[in-house]
Amino acid sequence: MAEPTPGTPEWHALVQEPIIDPQREIVDPHHHLWHSAFGSAYMLEDLWSDTGAGHNVTKTVYLECGSFYREDGPEHMRPVGETEAVAEIARTSREQGAGRAVISGIVGRADLRLAEAVEEVLNAHEDASDGLFKGIRHAGSFARHPEALLIKGRAPEGLYADPNFRRGIARLGEMGFTYDTWHYHYQNPDFAELAQAVPDTMMILDHFGTPLGVGPYANQREEIFQQWKKDIAEIAACPNVVAKLGGLAMPDNGFGWDTAPQPPNSQTFADAQRPYYLHTIEVFGPERCMFESNFPVDRLSVSYPVLWNALKRIVADFSEAEQNAMFSGTATRIYRLG
Repeated sequence: MAEPTPGTPEWHALVQEPIIDPQREIVDPHHHLWHSAFGSAYMLEDLWSDTGAGHNVTKTVYLECGSFYREDGPEHMRPVGETEAVAEIARTSREQGAGRAVISGIVGRADLRLAEAVEEVLNAHEDASDGLFKGIRHAGSFARHPEALLIKGRAPEGLYADPNFRRGIARLGEMGFTYDTWHYHYQNPDFAELAQAVPDTMMILDHFGTPLGVGPYANQREEIFQQWKKDIAEIAACPNVVAKLGGLAMPDNGFGWDTAPQPPNSQTFADAQRPYYLHTIEVFGPERCMFESNFPVDRLSVSYPVLWNALKRIVADFSEAEQNAMFSGTATRIYRLG
């Protein structure tokens, strides 16, 4: 009999464990939906299968991923189709999801290089969102070695320093919306400069600034980690930035679980990733940190119940108030969830 393919339900089923602290409320502030990516669909029923697997996930926030775009009309308005589609799915989650997680926020996509003219796109997102539009992610991820990565950033080099981009981010904040981004570890200093330059816009750093561990970075984990620690502390000094804690099980992080005969259990996962989590919590403070699943991308390496068990292990010694902030409170406040 062939071994299960990594990332599949059969592979995840090889590791089963009791749910830790099952009553603790979780707001998952980072997931995607799509008809086809990484070999499979991930839609509402798939999300519910994960969020309903034992942890008390009450709300989620959808993050843009290029799904459901309009197929015609002005190019800069096409991402509004993603918000339109997800707003309808979110409505279903409210009306038919008794006892299940409700999609309570949408972070869409707009080209912030439009500067002040991005307001047209933001208004369209808000009009299409059924009240759920919270902000924009126009990621700054520039891949120096795209041939080595599964998820290749497509941003141009130097996007964070682009004057029009910065003006677009400023307009975003003036209108009361947040800015999410993801990039690679070598871009963390550039992001710190961006946060300093646009201090009145609330920014969310996704996925720890993605310390890479594949290709030319495969044998540099400790060197990258030491520089990453300094860079994350510099970012944390910007009061307009909060951190999403998760997304560190992507294949490009290089932990290798996506090709292993079986997925990690929560203790193995926690032991491998604890230093990244604890350092970020130390420099940001729990009130500026929120745990995320980054599903279904991180599903390539770990199951949803095991992931959240691992996160609970990592912060088991924190106070009740601190844990509440990281598992639900910070996300609820920053994304203004009803």
